[in-house]
Amino acid sequence: MNILKRTVEFKPKSRNLFFHILTACNLKCRHCYINPEQHGTRTLDLSTIRTWLRLFSQTDHSSAIKPATDTNVIFLGGEPTLHPELAGAVKHARELGYASVTIDTNGYLFNNILERVSPEEVDYFSFSLDGSSSSVNDPIRGAGSFEACTKGMKEAERKGFTISSIFTASRANIQDLPNMPQLLKDLGVSRFFIQVIGIRGNPAHGHETDLQLSHEEWEKIVPETALQAAEMGLHCTYPRVFLGKEETFSCAGLVAENYFVFPNGRVYTCPLCEDYPLHAYEIRNEQLKKRPPLTEADLFPLQIPEGCVMNRIFHPGNIEYDKHGRPVRKIACCMLKEELLPG
Repeated sequence: MNILKRTVEFKPKSRNLFFHILTACNLKCRHCYINPEQHGTRTLDLSTIRTWLRLFSQTDHSSAIKPATDTNVIFLGGEPTLHPELAGAVKHARELGYASVTIDTNGYLFNNILERVSPEEVDYFSFSLDGSSSSVNDPIRGAGSFEACTKGMKEAERKGFTISSIFTASRANIQDLPNMPQLLKDLGVSRFFIQVIGIRGNPAHGHETDLQLSHEEWEKIVPETALQAAEMGLHCTYPRVFLGKEETFSCAGLVAENYFVFPNGRVYTCPLCEDYPLHAYEIRNEQLKKRPPLTEADLFPLQIPEGCVMNRIFHPGNIEYDKHGRPVRKIACCMLKEELLPG
């Protein structure tokens, strides 16, 4: 099989809305990035969800942001299917002309969601699964979560939904990653996302920095597993993470339109900043407002040898230096992805 490998370029006229409609969840994952102190504990009502969707929509967007030719929405939590009005949110997103609608879920699929939305309304149900067995997955995500997630995936696939899967790679499960492609193929998954653990939320507060992977650990397993997945027919995506010295660093915050919206009204454009009150925007009185300096947006233009300035500030342990104090390699923007597509 021919495999097309490409770096996914930032799309300047495309908008992605990562919409956290609540922060509540039935699980307590070791790597959860939700921080109630910074993100709130509110569950948005449907009226507010509809209003906020309009602020980022393609045709009725706020004057605080640029027009876009495409706008995609990803509904998140916490666990978004815990929200009793998720189906109504999905339908309104379609009415507003969102180019795609994705629901990220832990697989428990509360509130009978598969009966309340259709494959025509939801482009992807994206399931979080962090191991090929309960013995790997459940110590990370919670007892019984492997069984619940795989059961939910089978049910969604049976009902005709297109399903994808997200694997958060860390030292707790990286050795199991090569076992994932066959499992996902058997479950009917079409897209496989491998993401790197971030030291924010639970890992930061629990001081579990030992979960983070080194350059050698990442390069030894991730690219080869992604190729294996693509050869099995899965569309596989994973972050670049590291750049060579001569490679050009590019920041999505300067080029792309990615908005990470939380129930307390904070709107970030860089996920690495989400543990801090550095959000570039906020929603007040049902309007999207730019915040005055200093915000994440003021840091994006900084050019440093290490590449990503946010990584240098918040996660300096990721960066390796030589004996002269120069970075061995750059840290890529976390939104820069490698994509492998089956030919």
